Amino acid sequence: MQTSLPWRNAVCRAWSGERDRSCRCSSARKEGRCAHRDFVGIGGSLGAVDALRQLCRELPADLPAAILVVVHTHAGGPNYLADSIGSASALPVGTASDGEPVRPGRVYVAPADHHMLLMDGVVRLGRGPRENTARPAIDPLFRSLGVCCGPRAVGVILTGTLNDGAAGLSDLKRCGGVTLVQNPADASAAEMPLSARRASEIDYRATIVDMPELLTHLVREKAGAAPAVPPEVLLEAEIALGRSMDDRTAMKLGSPVPLSCPCCGGVLNEMERSSPLRFRCQVGHAYTAEALANEQEGSVDEAVRVALRIIQERVVLTERMVQEARRNGRNATANILDSRLKEYQEHADLLRKAALRETA
Repeated sequence: MQTSLPWRNAVCRAWSGERDRSCRCSSARKEGRCAHRDFVGIGGSLGAVDALRQLCRELPADLPAAILVVVHTHAGGPNYLADSIGSASALPVGTASDGEPVRPGRVYVAPADHHMLLMDGVVRLGRGPRENTARPAIDPLFRSLGVCCGPRAVGVILTGTLNDGAAGLSDLKRCGGVTLVQNPADASAAEMPLSARRASEIDYRATIVDMPELLTHLVREKAGAAPAVPPEVLLEAEIALGRSMDDRTAMKLGSPVPLSCPCCGGVLNEMERSSPLRFRCQVGHAYTAEALANEQEGSVDEAVRVALRIIQERVVLTERMVQEARRNGRNATANILDSRLKEYQEHADLLRKAALRETA
């Protein structure tokens, strides 16, 4: 039986005014200080550490917003990212802990091998399925900001390869958030900013030099009205926190297609109402079409090499069988086997050429 997470309502009730007593900023809201954009989510990959160091160095120490950062890291790696960014930052930077209250003027960095989400004003770390082969992934952070903060959130995509973050940024925009990407011409790897621009209409584009001033302006602006949160956005955020998946849950997100998950081998469902094109399996692993194709390239290369090894063994075995048949005077059998041997050699040549193309 599925259990509901505390953010089951379309917009976090603790921030919508429905539960003013439990809201962590209720007194601030009464004074009108909660109406601005006070949460910034930042995601990046290749080249993002240098970009973050430059960005945080220029942000003011009195920034009236919390910053949550996800950068792709190795699952077993040490959590040195916060120290690297913090050494050049005017804002305090730390590795996020589960249940830690989120406060303005601080930077929270996702730890290795955990999705980082925001819920009811606190950090939630989840070990839900990987998205685009990454954990932490950027999409879950942006979705949680959309669910809990809506128009009070700003989502930022920095430099990086492939397109993690594009779908989450699109979901954040659907929830009323503001979206910003690093200018692709300014990025070390332009794929992530470009993919985000293709997935939805981006509000702002800026170089890393201009971004501190723009963010400072955006977080001081008043937030708009919060639209209803799409149920599939909420469901995917819950999956990142560890909600168990089954066939029924997967069917809520999309329809099965004849593709298998590279991670677990399960059937993939094509996500509905999603840009970019995405898939999720019954276990919960999620891929954009681009990330899935990237994973399949390695599988195809491996499959070609395995097939080549098998056919080469068949060639060697058939050669021995031809020799043995001729020694025993079974020429008719030897001729049949020799014909098969030529076919196997042709197949081996084709596979060898295919393997060389994959390597090239």
